[in-house]
Amino acid sequence: MSEEFSLTKMNRPKSPMIDMDKKHVPVVKAPDSVKAKEPFSVSVKVGGIDGVEHPNILGHWINWVELYAGERFLGKAEFAPTVTTPEATFHIILEAPTELRVVEFCNLHGLWESKKKIDVK
Repeated sequence: MSEEFSLTKMNRPKSPMIDMDKKHVPVVKAPDSVKAKEPFSVSVKVGGIDGVEHPNILGHWINWVELYAGERFLGKAEFAPTVTTPEATFHIILEAPTELRVVEFCNLHGLWESKKKIDVK
């Protein structure tokens, strides 16, 4: 039997997704294709897949999300329990096709990652 999550490794969604994945995986919303050197928005929401929301309470919340273009760090949003939601929008510029990576940290269930390829013309 596989583990639901790991505290020592990067967690990624399983296939099929289980509820642990659905509430922890960062959901990335961005265009599939953008124009080179023109700004565009990337929105990130942690969880909520199939209505399975992540708790936002003292003792169990999303601390932060980070956005990368490949390995290049682009930005970070931090959250507090009970008074914020684990959602952020980043405004970025790309010059070449890349894979956006979003990494989030849950104070109880560790690091989770998702990816989205972006074509640049």
